[in-house]
Amino acid sequence: MSSPLIGITTYRTQNRSGYTQLCINEAYVSSVAEAGGIPVLVPLGLSSAQLDDLLNRLDGLLFSGGGDILPETYGSQPHPKVDNVDPDRDRVEISLFQRMMEKRLPFFGICRGLQLINVALGGTLYEDLLDQYPGSLRHQTPETLPRDHLWHSVSIEPESRIHQIMQQTEAQVNSQHHQGIRQLAAGLKPSAYSPDGVIEAFELPEYPFGLAVQWHPEWLKQHAAMQALFRSFVHSANSQT
Repeated sequence: MSSPLIGITTYRTQNRSGYTQLCINEAYVSSVAEAGGIPVLVPLGLSSAQLDDLLNRLDGLLFSGGGDILPETYGSQPHPKVDNVDPDRDRVEISLFQRMMEKRLPFFGICRGLQLINVALGGTLYEDLLDQYPGSLRHQTPETLPRDHLWHSVSIEPESRIHQIMQQTEAQVNSQHHQGIRQLAAGLKPSAYSPDGVIEAFELPEYPFGLAVQWHPEWLKQHAAMQALFRSFVHSANSQT
């Protein structure tokens, strides 16, 4: 059986010369590759027809982390803490997700990816947890700490798919977000929470593999339970080939 092709969404940035680049942290690529998949970076700026053509060749999609989603996309208002918005990235990823659902391809969302999937299915977000969610923890780890720093705990629902994969009812996680789920989209099932009650993971029941987490397991390769998430995702995509 051939290795599954796993699309990984990218983001725009500018290099020191001012030229626009399409990027993704290598940790996503290596995590997928080490789990047995072949990573395929999904560029921004593609037309609807090109996205359809691309999806016909992929076996699964990983929605990566990155900047904030434009609040108007989910019926909200601008907020001063919203940062690094790219409307074209929102367009490409929402379109990819909706088309992917029709094909029932496995998906895995990480950080922004969790938020994007919730929005694509009709859910909403807090534009800034510290400002809008009473009693919120600080979910954005200081930049002085490494990406694998374990910032807070999450409680995992015992009957959830993520529990079946990780075999844990509690885990310590890293954290790099300031937004979070306000209203969970219909059809999604919450499967993990932070101590302040923010949804940290959800799943799409009765779907080949539909899971998203708010933390960054790609930076936690030393933790077997975190890497099991990638292995389970890639294994599910492999069954589609």
